[in-house]
Amino acid sequence: MTGQELRQLLLEKWGRSYDIQLRRTQGKIFVQIMWKYLEQASFPLNEAEYQEHLDSIASYLNYLGGTTKVRNYIQQTRERPRLGKAVSIPIDLGERATEWIL
Repeated sequence: MTGQELRQLLLEKWGRSYDIQLRRTQGKIFVQIMWKYLEQASFPLNEAEYQEHLDSIASYLNYLGGTTKVRNYIQQTRERPRLGKAVSIPIDLGERATEWIL
């Protein structure tokens, strides 16, 4: 998956280029789709910075083996990012969990 594919997935689902973050919480890694989006005047990144950020997130997802899970979750969820509430997608690291949780 590339950053552009990730952006297209967000646009097809919700019609906006939402911010995506990786978070480590409670010993797990989560992909969080935040409520801020590129099309907002107050969004802190410009188009090029946003795309670079998505490329970085996509790179991590490819390495972690979570692209299929994220793609399927986004396509199937009824949740939507809203102010103060991100859509959280847990990533199962399997045996590689100890590499990331330390």
